[in-house]
Amino acid sequence: MSIKAENIKYIYSEGTPFRTVALDEVNLEIHEGEFLGIIGHTGSGKSTLIQLLNGLEKPTDGKITVDGITVGMDKKLLSKIRQTVGLVFQYPEYQLFEETVAKDVAFGPMNLNLAQDEIDRRVKESLELVGFNYKKIKDASPFDLSGGQKRRVAIAGVLAMKPNYLVLDEPTAGLDPAGRNELFAQIKLLHKKANMTVILVSHSMEDIAKLVDRVIVLYKGKIHMEGSPKQIYSQAEELEKIGLGVPQVAQIVNELRKRGFNIKPDIITVEEAKEEILREVRRRHV
Repeated sequence: MSIKAENIKYIYSEGTPFRTVALDEVNLEIHEGEFLGIIGHTGSGKSTLIQLLNGLEKPTDGKITVDGITVGMDKKLLSKIRQTVGLVFQYPEYQLFEETVAKDVAFGPMNLNLAQDEIDRRVKESLELVGFNYKKIKDASPFDLSGGQKRRVAIAGVLAMKPNYLVLDEPTAGLDPAGRNELFAQIKLLHKKANMTVILVSHSMEDIAKLVDRVIVLYKGKIHMEGSPKQIYSQAEELEKIGLGVPQVAQIVNELRKRGFNIKPDIITVEEAKEEILREVRRRHV
């Protein structure tokens, strides 16, 4: 079970003066159960790549397979692929339209012609997976919820389709800090509890550092770097060259090391930094 992208090239406006190579010779495998982060500057190819993963777009060259099915080979299989790879775009709450939360989440499963008992089960399970009390939320109007709650309802609607892979494109865009923390806590729990493969596209270095197992860095349509968050963020100078940064805490740690603090160089979260700095302070006062 995996998603494979082999020698992928995607060209916009081929044959016109506006021809643009969005992706160029991209090779990537996304493994079952992993939490993958995709980062890159605006125009690096992130959004194009994730649209290829569930067949919204077809590569100009190369092929993508989802659990052994080649995307675009048979149009009859596209609906199956789109159920398998659930894609949540930025501001998904703009797609909420029903009078109650339960009806909104049920919209996708209803279009699969499932039995009503199965639809109800999926709605309840999906809302609970994103942290809601089903009985309290099911009859509420989605338009009366906070921004973070609306976002979670929209994600529940995708989960109700039972995808094997959940792709999130800047899922916290526009949310306040409380909404961001709430949503990411639920995504992290979802990955752990449901063992779901999650692909997160984000501009936030801090969010990527906290959440993912592996990072793909896209630059000018190519995979520029790949590795664990610690491996990627230890290459601060290279990231800065391509217009990206590192988490602020990593910058602080780097500055402390320059000033003689004997702390590990691969720290990328506040929690790790706190532990290391306290250890160094205690060592200096022994």
